[in-house]
Amino acid sequence: MMDTSEDRPLPFFTGLRIFVRMLAVQSSWNYETMLGTGIGFSLEPALRALPGGREGEPYHAALARETHYFNAHPYLAAVAVGALARVELDGAMAPAQIERFRIALCGPLGSVGDRLVWAGWLPFTVLVALLAYGLGAGPVLVVTLFLVLYNVGHVALRVWGLRTGWRHGMRVAGSLATPILRQGPEYLARAVMALCGLALPLASARILGHSDMPIAEAARRSVLGAHALVFLLLALAALLGIALVKLHGRLDGWRVALLIVALLALHSVAT
Repeated sequence: MMDTSEDRPLPFFTGLRIFVRMLAVQSSWNYETMLGTGIGFSLEPALRALPGGREGEPYHAALARETHYFNAHPYLAAVAVGALARVELDGAMAPAQIERFRIALCGPLGSVGDRLVWAGWLPFTVLVALLAYGLGAGPVLVVTLFLVLYNVGHVALRVWGLRTGWRHGMRVAGSLATPILRQGPEYLARAVMALCGLALPLASARILGHSDMPIAEAARRSVLGAHALVFLLLALAALLGIALVKLHGRLDGWRVALLIVALLALHSVAT
């Protein structure tokens, strides 16, 4: 049995290898094991520390076990990877217990991740980029802003997940009650609604040719109806908002966000 003290750090280069592999955790996704193969692939650098190394029976048994079925959000799967690495190396749980522990992690890491990322963070970063477009930013800056902001968020979430999983091991369930995961989706939803009210009128005004006017004047003309198409766009935005409320639970926010990005990209290319 290995050292099980909570303050035992994950070796830096092992953690780095795990993190890089986690970026490809979905590369072998399939209907039979879902993320299972990717989880095993990500864990492999840590499993080398088991007795006997790569040639030992513990290594082969653990690797085979960790490639079984696993389904969770790909970003929050980092929590499971860290926790499973700790459990495997501590050697304090029987194989059957580890399997039950893996299955228990799937549900929470899937539902929380979907609400936090697909329904919250992705629409938020899209609307920030759309707001920048409405304020006069060029297409390159808009796309760069979206990519940088979104990727900083998901990389930070993966790093936090790996460190948290490793630190708490089999007691990682308590870390899922952190304010970021518990209240983050709610705050992001409020921010998305506020950004919609700011970004859509400004972006609409720019699309309709008001980009040379001061922002306040463009917004005033949009609201007062200087151009009939503005009313149409705002009406469509209102109808979209009503539709999202009516279809809550049946329409994913990330699909709507990607549609907005696609339309913005098409307009940028066409003009």
